[in-house]
Amino acid sequence: MDRLSLYLTLLSGSFITGAIVIAGFSLGYYSVWTVAIGAVAGFLLAWPTSYMISQRIKRQDPEWSPEADPRDQGVIPRPDAPEV
Repeated sequence: MDRLSLYLTLLSGSFITGAIVIAGFSLGYYSVWTVAIGAVAGFLLAWPTSYMISQRIKRQDPEWSPEADPRDQGVIPRPDAPEV
C-alpha cells in the first residue's frame, strides 16, 4: 500500500485543477466550463500523478528500503499490507 501517494493525491489534484483554470482564464475563457473542465481533469489525473511522484521520491531516497515487492500485491492492496 502506498500511503504517501494518498497524501499527495490532494496536493496534485488541486495543483492540476488550479493550473488548468488559471491557464483557461489567462487565455480569455471566463466561463463555468473552464472551471468544470479543470475540476474534472484534476479529479481524473490526481491519483496517477501522485503515484508517479511517490514512486520517484522513494526511488531517489537512499534511506528507503521497501518491506515488500510491489509486484506481489494486487490492484487493491490489503489494508494491513506493508508499505511498498
